[in-house]
Amino acid sequence: MLKRMVNALRGSVRLEVSGAFPERFLNLCAQRGIVFWNVEWLEATRLRLTVTRQGSGPARALGDKVLCTVVLAEQSGVPFFLGRFRRRYALLVGLALSLTAVCVLSQFVLTIEVEGNEAVSTAEILTELRRQGLRPGVYGPGLDEGTISSAALLGLPELAWMSVNLHGTRAEVLVREAVPAPEVDDEEQVGSIVARSSGIVTHIEPLSGEALVAQGDTVLAGEVLISGAVTLDAPQYSELENLGQILVRAQGQVFARTWHTMTASIPLEAQVKSYTGEKASRWTLSILGHRIDFFGKSGISFPGYDKITDTWALTLPGGREMPLALSRETCRAYTLAAAPVDADAAERLLEERLLEALRARLGDGEVVHTSFSSAQRDGRLEVTLQAECTEEIGRFVPLESITEENEAEP
Repeated sequence: MLKRMVNALRGSVRLEVSGAFPERFLNLCAQRGIVFWNVEWLEATRLRLTVTRQGSGPARALGDKVLCTVVLAEQSGVPFFLGRFRRRYALLVGLALSLTAVCVLSQFVLTIEVEGNEAVSTAEILTELRRQGLRPGVYGPGLDEGTISSAALLGLPELAWMSVNLHGTRAEVLVREAVPAPEVDDEEQVGSIVARSSGIVTHIEPLSGEALVAQGDTVLAGEVLISGAVTLDAPQYSELENLGQILVRAQGQVFARTWHTMTASIPLEAQVKSYTGEKASRWTLSILGHRIDFFGKSGISFPGYDKITDTWALTLPGGREMPLALSRETCRAYTLAAAPVDADAAERLLEERLLEALRARLGDGEVVHTSFSSAQRDGRLEVTLQAECTEEIGRFVPLESITEENEAEP
């Protein structure tokens, strides 16, 4: 196997020798140090043998000395294969350019892969890396991975760690997202729990502070539910009514039945697109992040149009996308025409949107009962939601804010 590989690399020639005494030709080749092998006798006066590419010339010259005719029968090996292309200059130039392109492009970053992100989007990370100098087409050996990672982390506070590793033309970016710190109440800040909205108290659970309402009480928005001013009772048999008050941070939960009224409206006439059939296409080539527009300075003359973009990116068999893409932007012209809106469908849509807004307002609260009413006014459909809910209505307000609100009241 090794000899075959060596012979293929240096090239070999198959010669056919014919004459009265072909064996004298073999003896003379051995005396002159011409290596030969694979001797095949065809007749008593004719044989074939294989010599090296360098030995083929001297071997053919020895034929005249022993009165034998030496004819070239076959050539094989890499040198003869490449020799076929000696006069194909375009192919040689293309091969040279291809090798040069491979050597040059291997020094540049062609793709960037981001791994480890969930909450932070890949687009945000790539945008910040571009600000720091890492982008497709940048010269790889000129990059300082550590400096880029540190600078990018300063621009992305949602990340706790980042590592940039270069693997040839591929830049691998590994990130770890920061764990948000839990919200901790400031125990030194005193205040009270007040009502976020009006309602009837169904359950109250004070953890600190003094409860000012009880189950079944009706409260108004802004009313103090759990006071941060706690009155200290005097000892038994004391002549004092109390020992005064201390200020604490009121904590606890207050649940209540609440009622909400929400309204939404929509026009009963909408502008609908009607496509005219006119269209225009513009082509763009993106190479290493640089755009090449083929439409020059020509613009779109349509007053109204939809834009549809199709992109074909160069993708390797493994799914790796290269920074080379061809895009076609198609603009379809349309005109606007007024059309009536289906009132029933619009009413259902508004009801769904109102319920979504109500649930977002309640948070962990529950919707007990809902009713809808609708009316048409001035070309618009108006839907009103009335809902009975159960929710936690308490919210903490610092003592300073409560004092300022009381002083502002007449």
